[in-house]
Amino acid sequence: MDGPLRLGVLDIGSNSAHLRVADLDPGHPPAPVRSVKSAVRLAEATDRHGVIGRPAVGRLIAAVRESVAAAAALDVAELVPYATSALRDAANRDDVAAEVRAATGVELGFLSGEREARLTFLAARRWFGWSAGPMLLADIGGGSMELAYGAGTEPEIALSLPLGAGRLTRHHLPPRPPVRKRTRRALREHVRAVLGEAVLGIAERPAPARAVATSKTFTQLARLCGAPKAKAGPYRERRLDRRELHRWIPRLAKLPDEERARLRGVKASRAHQILAGAIVAEGVMDVLGLDRLDLCPWALREGVLLHRLNELAGGRGPELFPERRPMTLRGASLRAVT
Repeated sequence: MDGPLRLGVLDIGSNSAHLRVADLDPGHPPAPVRSVKSAVRLAEATDRHGVIGRPAVGRLIAAVRESVAAAAALDVAELVPYATSALRDAANRDDVAAEVRAATGVELGFLSGEREARLTFLAARRWFGWSAGPMLLADIGGGSMELAYGAGTEPEIALSLPLGAGRLTRHHLPPRPPVRKRTRRALREHVRAVLGEAVLGIAERPAPARAVATSKTFTQLARLCGAPKAKAGPYRERRLDRRELHRWIPRLAKLPDEERARLRGVKASRAHQILAGAIVAEGVMDVLGLDRLDLCPWALREGVLLHRLNELAGGRGPELFPERRPMTLRGASLRAVT
């Protein structure tokens, strides 16, 4: 390989389609080039039968087109397009994927929850290094929550649970605040019931030397509870304290979305689901006996970049992205995830 490889990762999530472009050079961390983010709002456009509505499909196609154009303009050599829980779990996912392929030429793969957990764990391990020791990872998305535990590069346990902040907001909370105490109590009980036996394997292992959280939900909760601003840079320590989080939950329950969005760290686009995210975060910390979580700025997309970087360096490991015949885009190679 002559020079760095320019890789694009196109992540189709519950709320947005996010293209992350970085240059990969063995022996160096991924060098960010550009990010392009478009709202798709797939989760909120999914009906009770699990079908994604037509307007959201149109938004998705437009977002993929925008991402492909941006990747081509940036001379991306490879593009990895994948979808997580919102599209993966949709009843009409194959029809939606076929429409995207017909309209854009991009064949979306479906990244499983377990793979999400493994790739995100890889990113956190690379960020904190071996000094982190046995590590626990928690990641709250829109449709699911991932947990992973391990002392190596690969986690010994990787789980995906239906505890996404968006999913719980739609199914367990009223459309508008205030949220009554009994409703919050019912959601807490649901979260603990789902965690229940799922985390027994983690609980039976030695306590993690470092418990790590990634994702926008955890980042916003940490900022709400006093962590440094994003402008302070990625190397500033950021933590989420369980007691401080517990104090915020009743207040969040009372505030309408527009007032939540005025709080430090809370984005308007995620204000409606921040309460559910807080209840899940508190539940995980309670069940696993964690007083705090250390925030990691690297997450799933960085995990995909790092996996490809490891391949470029001649590394061997689990084949997370089975090879398929590549599509071409102005000379670029599109590597779909299966």
